[in-house]
Amino acid sequence: GVMAAYAEGLGVLRSANVGKQTHAADAETTPLREPEHYQYDLDLPDIAELWRRGSVIASWLLDLTADALTKDPVLAGFAGRVSDSGEGRWTIKAAIDEAVPAHVLSSALYERFSSRGEADFADRVLSAMRYEFGGHIEKPAG
Repeated sequence: GVMAAYAEGLGVLRSANVGKQTHAADAETTPLREPEHYQYDLDLPDIAELWRRGSVIASWLLDLTADALTKDPVLAGFAGRVSDSGEGRWTIKAAIDEAVPAHVLSSALYERFSSRGEADFADRVLSAMRYEFGGHIEKPAG
């Protein structure tokens, strides 16, 4: 869960300049409200360095993240396919067996599946349903 939280937080910060970009104005795209609030060009390696050395969220994982961002600020060498080595599955299975809620852990594991394209068929089904009930046509990728 903490890995996903770091990744999602950095993803939000990376998009903090979305208000400077041109956006589609069509029925398939929710308009950006208050684009003036999203005008920031943030230096993610600097932010990660600040987090690792000057905040309460300092950790070894954050050290590794800051190092990776310093080497390659856009992480161009990574495709974003995230493997799971079994620990998350075992933990979630134990949580189910023990009737212990594990919302964050299960969401993090499912996101790893999704990153590998394992939800592609489900996404196609969702797209087909949207087309059938409202004529929503898929936008081209990119």
